[in-house]
Amino acid sequence: MTAKRANRTGTTPQRKGTAAASTAVKRPPAKKKAARAPARPQAKPGLREVVLAALADMKAVNIKALDVRKLTDITDTMVVASGTSDRHVKSIADRVVQRCREAGFRPFGMEGERDGEWVLVDLHDLVLHVMLPRVREFYALEKLWERGGAAA
Repeated sequence: MTAKRANRTGTTPQRKGTAAASTAVKRPPAKKKAARAPARPQAKPGLREVVLAALADMKAVNIKALDVRKLTDITDTMVVASGTSDRHVKSIADRVVQRCREAGFRPFGMEGERDGEWVLVDLHDLVLHVMLPRVREFYALEKLWERGGAAA
Protein backbone atom coordinates (compact mmCIF):
# COMPACT_ATOMS: atom_id res chain seq x y z
CA MET A 1 0.00 0.00 0.00
CA THR A 2 1.42 3.40 -0.90
CA ALA A 3 1.43 6.53 1.19
CA LYS A 4 -0.90 8.31 -1.23
CA ARG A 5 -3.63 5.73 -1.01
CA ALA A 6 -6.39 6.50 1.50
CA ASN A 7 -7.67 4.05 4.07
CA ARG A 8 -11.31 3.57 5.05
CA THR A 9 -11.44 6.67 7.24
CA GLY A 10 -10.31 8.89 4.42
CA THR A 11 -6.85 9.68 5.81
CA THR A 12 -3.58 8.67 4.28
CA PRO A 13 -1.58 6.03 6.16
CA GLN A 14 1.69 7.19 7.72
CA ARG A 15 4.97 5.41 7.29
CA LYS A 16 6.56 3.79 10.24
CA GLY A 17 9.21 5.85 11.87
CA THR A 18 7.59 9.22 11.28
CA ALA A 19 6.52 11.39 14.19
CA ALA A 20 2.90 11.62 13.06
CA ALA A 21 2.41 7.87 13.27
CA SER A 22 3.35 7.72 16.93
CA THR A 23 1.17 10.62 18.11
CA ALA A 24 -2.56 10.36 18.13
CA VAL A 25 -4.79 13.39 17.80
CA LYS A 26 -6.00 14.29 21.26
CA ARG A 27 -9.04 16.42 21.80
CA PRO A 28 -9.55 18.46 24.91
CA PRO A 29 -12.14 16.94 27.23
CA ALA A 30 -15.63 18.18 26.52
CA LYS A 31 -16.95 20.68 29.00
CA LYS A 32 -19.82 19.41 31.06
CA LYS A 33 -22.99 21.38 30.74
CA ALA A 34 -24.43 22.77 33.90
CA ALA A 35 -27.23 20.61 35.16
CA ARG A 36 -30.58 22.27 34.60
CA ALA A 37 -33.39 21.97 37.00
CA PRO A 38 -36.29 20.23 35.31
CA ALA A 39 -38.71 22.77 33.88
CA ARG A 40 -41.91 22.94 35.85
CA PRO A 41 -45.01 22.91 33.74
CA GLN A 42 -46.80 26.20 34.05
CA ALA A 43 -50.06 26.01 35.88
CA LYS A 44 -53.04 26.11 33.61
CA PRO A 45 -55.01 29.31 34.24
CA GLY A 46 -58.42 28.77 35.76
CA LEU A 47 -61.66 29.54 33.99
CA ARG A 48 -62.26 32.64 36.09
CA GLU A 49 -58.81 34.05 35.23
CA VAL A 50 -59.28 33.37 31.52
CA VAL A 51 -62.67 35.12 31.47
CA LEU A 52 -61.49 38.13 33.47
CA ALA A 53 -58.39 38.50 31.27
CA ALA A 54 -60.51 38.38 28.10
CA LEU A 55 -62.90 40.98 29.54
CA ALA A 56 -59.99 43.27 30.41
CA ASP A 57 -58.47 42.72 26.96
CA MET A 58 -61.72 43.80 25.28
CA LYS A 59 -62.05 46.80 27.61
CA ALA A 60 -65.30 45.71 29.21
CA VAL A 61 -66.68 48.23 31.68
CA ASN A 62 -67.65 47.73 35.34
CA ILE A 63 -66.64 44.07 35.64
CA LYS A 64 -67.99 42.36 38.73
CA ALA A 65 -67.44 38.71 39.71
CA LEU A 66 -69.81 37.21 42.27
CA ASP A 67 -69.31 33.99 44.21
CA VAL A 68 -72.76 32.35 44.18
CA ARG A 69 -71.86 28.86 45.45
CA LYS A 70 -73.89 29.36 48.64
CA LEU A 71 -76.92 30.64 46.73
CA THR A 72 -77.37 28.22 43.82
CA ASP A 73 -76.31 24.87 42.42
CA ILE A 74 -76.25 25.93 38.77
CA THR A 75 -72.89 27.74 38.84
CA ASP A 76 -70.05 28.76 41.13
CA THR A 77 -69.27 32.23 39.81
CA MET A 78 -71.37 34.82 38.05
CA VAL A 79 -69.57 37.59 36.17
CA VAL A 80 -71.41 40.71 35.08
CA ALA A 81 -69.81 43.22 32.70
CA SER A 82 -70.92 46.06 30.47
CA GLY A 83 -70.10 47.08 26.93
CA THR A 84 -70.38 50.53 25.43
CA SER A 85 -72.52 49.53 22.43
CA ASP A 86 -74.38 46.48 21.13
CA ARG A 87 -71.46 45.70 18.83
CA HIS A 88 -69.03 45.96 21.75
CA VAL A 89 -71.21 43.62 23.84
CA LYS A 90 -71.19 41.01 21.03
CA SER A 91 -67.42 41.36 20.55
CA ILE A 92 -66.74 40.94 24.25
CA ALA A 93 -68.81 37.75 24.42
CA ASP A 94 -67.20 36.35 21.27
CA ARG A 95 -63.69 37.03 22.56
CA VAL A 96 -64.45 35.40 25.91
CA VAL A 97 -65.73 32.27 24.14
CA GLN A 98 -62.66 32.23 21.88
CA ARG A 99 -60.21 32.55 24.78
CA CYS A 100 -62.03 29.89 26.79
CA ARG A 101 -61.82 27.45 23.89
CA GLU A 102 -58.11 28.18 23.49
CA ALA A 103 -57.60 27.46 27.19
CA GLY A 104 -59.50 24.17 26.93
CA PHE A 105 -62.84 25.22 28.44
CA ARG A 106 -65.87 24.36 26.37
CA PRO A 107 -68.79 26.80 26.57
CA PHE A 108 -72.20 25.13 26.87
CA GLY A 109 -74.18 27.92 25.29
CA MET A 110 -74.46 31.55 24.32
CA GLU A 111 -77.72 33.49 24.17
CA GLY A 112 -78.62 36.98 23.00
CA GLU A 113 -75.77 37.58 20.58
CA ARG A 114 -78.18 38.55 17.79
CA ASP A 115 -79.60 41.61 19.57
CA GLY A 116 -76.46 42.48 21.50
CA GLU A 117 -78.14 44.22 24.41
CA TRP A 118 -77.55 41.32 26.81
CA VAL A 119 -75.40 38.30 25.98
CA LEU A 120 -75.26 35.35 28.36
CA VAL A 121 -72.40 32.84 28.09
CA ASP A 122 -72.78 29.57 30.01
CA LEU A 123 -69.40 28.07 30.91
CA HIS A 124 -70.83 25.61 33.48
CA ASP A 125 -68.79 26.71 36.52
CA LEU A 126 -69.09 30.34 35.47
CA VAL A 127 -71.96 32.27 33.91
CA LEU A 128 -71.08 35.51 32.14
CA HIS A 129 -73.57 38.34 31.53
CA VAL A 130 -72.41 41.09 29.17
CA MET A 131 -74.93 43.94 28.94
CA LEU A 132 -75.46 47.46 27.83
CA PRO A 133 -75.38 49.81 30.84
CA ARG A 134 -79.10 50.67 30.61
CA VAL A 135 -80.06 46.97 30.53
CA ARG A 136 -77.73 46.23 33.42
CA GLU A 137 -79.24 49.01 35.48
CA PHE A 138 -82.79 47.84 34.72
CA TYR A 139 -82.26 44.18 35.70
CA ALA A 140 -79.80 44.88 38.55
CA LEU A 141 -78.39 41.34 38.67
CA GLU A 142 -75.71 42.33 41.16
CA LYS A 143 -78.33 43.26 43.75
CA LEU A 144 -80.10 39.95 43.19
CA TRP A 145 -76.98 37.79 43.56
CA GLU A 146 -74.58 39.73 45.76
CA ARG A 147 -75.92 38.25 48.98
CA GLY A 148 -73.40 35.47 48.33
CA GLY A 149 -70.53 37.95 48.54
CA ALA A 150 -68.35 39.43 45.83
CA ALA A 151 -65.48 37.27 44.54
CA ALA A 152 -63.54 40.16 43.04
